[in-house]
Amino acid sequence: MYLALEGIDTAGKSTQISLLKQAYPNALLTLEPGGSALGEKIRKILLTDCMDLSQQAEFLLFLSDRAEHIQKVIIPNQDKMIISDRSLISGIAYATQFDIQQNIALNLFATQGIKPDLVIVLELSKEELSRRLNAKRQDSIESRGIDFLMQVQERMIQTCKLLEIQLLRIDASEEKEKIHQSILQTISTLNQKDRVYLP
Repeated sequence: MYLALEGIDTAGKSTQISLLKQAYPNALLTLEPGGSALGEKIRKILLTDCMDLSQQAEFLLFLSDRAEHIQKVIIPNQDKMIISDRSLISGIAYATQFDIQQNIALNLFATQGIKPDLVIVLELSKEELSRRLNAKRQDSIESRGIDFLMQVQERMIQTCKLLEIQLLRIDASEEKEKIHQSILQTISTLNQKDRVYLP
């Protein structure tokens, strides 16, 4: 099973991924951007380097990371439980300046048509997002503002529906253990339905 955790910044993906690692110790943990050797370099450029990239250049860097990640990480490990921090869903949702259908076509090209079996979106209210952002140092993406991030969150949901991907939406303000149990229940249900072996 290829599982992707999605959500706007500060939604709590890292916490839930850590809990899933305990539940599935043999699972492969990965992330986008940065899950491959090339991706590590691209991640640094995108999130930390002070570079005034054009919108097109930034978008294509994300696509390059995604293409390499699929080829070097996802495809060779399709027989395993894969837990990914972000996926093409983020790639499509965050590129708000471009047409969503065009984004989908380009991202599917980068992933060779491969999509997560399950996407979990941790959702935040505008008020909760504001509180969490004010409590941390913001990276180049977060600094684009609350309205931008809320738009991204909506596009995540829309993208999952357009791609017809199994989707679990969770209120990210809930207790972390409650969120974790909801995720485990959904995985268990899909595992039984599809008879996918999760080591």
